[in-house]
Amino acid sequence: MKKYVVVGIPFDGTTSFIPSTRYGPTLIRHSLKYLLESYVFEYDIDLAELDYHDSGDTEIIAGDVVKTLKMAELHIQNALSKAENSVLVVLGGEHTVSYAPVNLLRPKSFVVFDTHFDLCDEYQGTKWSHACVTRRIHELGVDVVLVGVRSAATRQEFDYAKRNNIAWIHAREYSIEKLASAVENLPEPVYLSVDIDVFDLGLASDTGTPEPGGLNFWQVIEAAEWIASHKRLCGFDIVEVAGTNLSSKSGITGGKLLKYLIALCEKNQ
Repeated sequence: MKKYVVVGIPFDGTTSFIPSTRYGPTLIRHSLKYLLESYVFEYDIDLAELDYHDSGDTEIIAGDVVKTLKMAELHIQNALSKAENSVLVVLGGEHTVSYAPVNLLRPKSFVVFDTHFDLCDEYQGTKWSHACVTRRIHELGVDVVLVGVRSAATRQEFDYAKRNNIAWIHAREYSIEKLASAVENLPEPVYLSVDIDVFDLGLASDTGTPEPGGLNFWQVIEAAEWIASHKRLCGFDIVEVAGTNLSSKSGITGGKLLKYLIALCEKNQ
């Protein structure tokens, strides 16, 4: 049986539009614990029966993303050292926090569900903005596929993706066939990242940079089912969940997504 190690990284120091993703880990945990049932009947998996360890939130340095990422890596490393054969689960926090687990685990591939390319070399004066995270990860030598993209901060992001043969699927053109074609030849292991803003506004209005025209819940689950059944996952994250109260739509969507992703990992162990 797999072990699931959960780490929260409540950082939103580079959020450029709507702050409060620092509350994301709390909102996701609350929804999973108090709102959602533990049994996933579609997969016959009960989360209450799994080896699930929540190591709490990493300490953050407000306003210093580089130091926060280093502290997050140490937290993750320590948590994983106590649990062999484990799957890492990271709860954000702005999308920049994805760099910490990827830099530590060094997966071969990074599949990210996101409204945005996040391929800026620099944004608002820093290379460590949430708008730069996928580029920083690609620069580690990790293969990247983007799913649900429908916005770019700059033309340079689009050009960078084209120049580096980074596959991406527009939200308007998403299909399971396109997803399979983009992911099937990726090397393993794969790290999966879901920016909650990949969902349409009705499911995720509370997030750092919301936009209309996103995917629905079952499209993302369908994609995750394909990935989990065809690729070895070393970890995943759910980021950009925001809000200042426990009724946050993004928090509830994030909690249900967490429930299904853990169940999928268990089903396909």
